[in-house]
Amino acid sequence: MHISNLVTLAILPSAYGQLNTLAKAAGLKYFGSATDNGELTDTQYTAILSNTSQFGQITPGNTQKWQYIEPTQNTFSYTQGDVVVDFAEKNDQILRCHNLCWYNQLPSWVTSGTWTNATLIAVLKNHIKNEVTYYKGKCYAWDVVNEAFNDDGTYRSFVFYNTIGPEYIPIAFETAALYDPDVKLYYNDYNIESSGAKATAALNLVKSLQARGIKIDGIGLQGHFIVGETPSESALATTLRSFTALNVEVAYTELDVRFSSLPPTTAGLAQQGVDYANTVNACLSVDGCVGVTVWDFTDKYSWIPSTFSGQGDACLWYSDFSLHPAYNNVISALAAAAGVPVVISTLLQESYP
Repeated sequence: MHISNLVTLAILPSAYGQLNTLAKAAGLKYFGSATDNGELTDTQYTAILSNTSQFGQITPGNTQKWQYIEPTQNTFSYTQGDVVVDFAEKNDQILRCHNLCWYNQLPSWVTSGTWTNATLIAVLKNHIKNEVTYYKGKCYAWDVVNEAFNDDGTYRSFVFYNTIGPEYIPIAFETAALYDPDVKLYYNDYNIESSGAKATAALNLVKSLQARGIKIDGIGLQGHFIVGETPSESALATTLRSFTALNVEVAYTELDVRFSSLPPTTAGLAQQGVDYANTVNACLSVDGCVGVTVWDFTDKYSWIPSTFSGQGDACLWYSDFSLHPAYNNVISALAAAAGVPVVISTLLQESYP
């Protein structure tokens, strides 16, 4: 439901289209987006993504994952991984590299292999050594381990946990630190954005690594939310502070706010704007929250419809590159934090650029 010409929204003509510019003015390191290789042939899409006033940071959505990088044992291929990396470098955008160890998108030689504790540790170390070394100096941060916990705070069962036990996590962090001492090392997960068993498990992970002197620099809170079910700004900020109190930085790494049924109503679109703004404001309010990354900026390439049937419209741009009203909520939140005055307009730009 495109109502962008029918509602009055707060916008900033002087800073319009400047998510990243405003985010930096407000004290963040970046406002960014995930992307994927196939999308980079879409010229309308890349005109927006490459605009560093909009996006100062890029995350490769898929092609740095294990199945692409090491499809067969000890045979490494960086051709696909380099596509997004090169795009970010060309546009002087910060790169969040994603990811080194995850239960999903593993090649069958890993998941179906016959391993001992020692042989699988060697596989894990070898993979991380090769990929971190290859991308050394290119990444601001690595998501070293992704989604290691179930929602009840227990460890997720998959080949590395089942064979090595929870020790695979410190091994992964130690190995990444060894081969790129300068890159920020993150643990990344969803449903840790507000208090609960899973957030507590992530907090305890940070404490346990620190107690052993193992480098961990940040927590990535993915932020895959549902319209009207997103935690409050205060709840979000409280959880961010629980992590930063441990002297690690935090970031929202995969933000989207989906509708559980379509098409959205006018009231639903307004609520989506509130949910986006609350998330951005939570980050802005916490020292040590360095940035916000949306898990792609347009519904055209969102992962939601293929994963959650009948759901969607989760991004800041529609599939036709017109803007969700939520875009202006984010602009207004960033502008307020940056101390830039907001004026009111009755016209929301249909598309950008």
